Amino acid sequence: MSKYKEIDLKKIKTYPIDQRHSKVNINAFAKKGKVKVNDFFNCLPDILAAKDLKELILACKQARENHKPVIIGLGAHIIKCGLAPLLIEMMEEDFVSAFVCNGAVAIHDYEIASFGKTSEDVSSALSDGSFGMAEETVKGINEAINKGFKESLGLGEAIGKELYTKAKYKDLSLLASAYKWEIPVCVQVAIGTDIIHQSPYADGKAIGDCSMRDFRIFAEKVSELNGGGVFLNLGSAVIVPEVFLKALTVARNIYGEVQNFTTAVFDFNVHYRAKVNVAERPVENGGKGYYFIGQNEIMVPLLLKAIME
Repeated sequence: MSKYKEIDLKKIKTYPIDQRHSKVNINAFAKKGKVKVNDFFNCLPDILAAKDLKELILACKQARENHKPVIIGLGAHIIKCGLAPLLIEMMEEDFVSAFVCNGAVAIHDYEIASFGKTSEDVSSALSDGSFGMAEETVKGINEAINKGFKESLGLGEAIGKELYTKAKYKDLSLLASAYKWEIPVCVQVAIGTDIIHQSPYADGKAIGDCSMRDFRIFAEKVSELNGGGVFLNLGSAVIVPEVFLKALTVARNIYGEVQNFTTAVFDFNVHYRAKVNVAERPVENGGKGYYFIGQNEIMVPLLLKAIME
């Protein structure tokens, strides 16, 4: 027993999610469907970032043709910007082998799938201590994780299974769709960073076990990048770059050569960890890394649609 006093999370006061203003709802999401994006790319010059983007798109197409993985890392902003339908389309078109993300991605995806909205006003809610206290969110996700722990599932699979079984808007859910298509979503949790941790429903043992299982699944997928795979980091500045570097060293330690693959980062500015841990260090001994700067809600749809076309 620790000699230090712990806060009692059983005293937490929650509220129904219907009482919360959400800044994102499904009516504003990206739309699936065929568009002629390559007509636009064909008019770009073969110079600097435009040339790099064409090379990356070709690398993704070739990876699919050669049965090499395309692994996508995600930050929560990608889901909040309504881009899940395009990621789901990537799964449907067999262009993605696995996802890796932080805990916030799973939370926003859960709310979208369950309630058709997400993203509260943090500033106003933080002032009175109600930030992250929507009862249905914190209870539902933790119960899914606790159930997944008992079934020896990864965290992404546990939540995806729950959403695929019960969620009203499961067709817009990355995790539910991945569960349907049997594509792993590896959720790498940093304890204390997510709203579901500030709840008496949270079980650290369950969260840690499920997220650790996801890390082992992710490292196995990373080992398959050797000789032509692609890793895309879309909008994660810290968690995904750090996890990718560790998964890569584990894969090289166990399997030996994991070289000659392509990496790329898409984000609205340059982040140190994303730059060195994704675009530089992993490909120093073979392969190529790219870094593209721009608004995620514009750049990511252009990338994904060009890959699929």
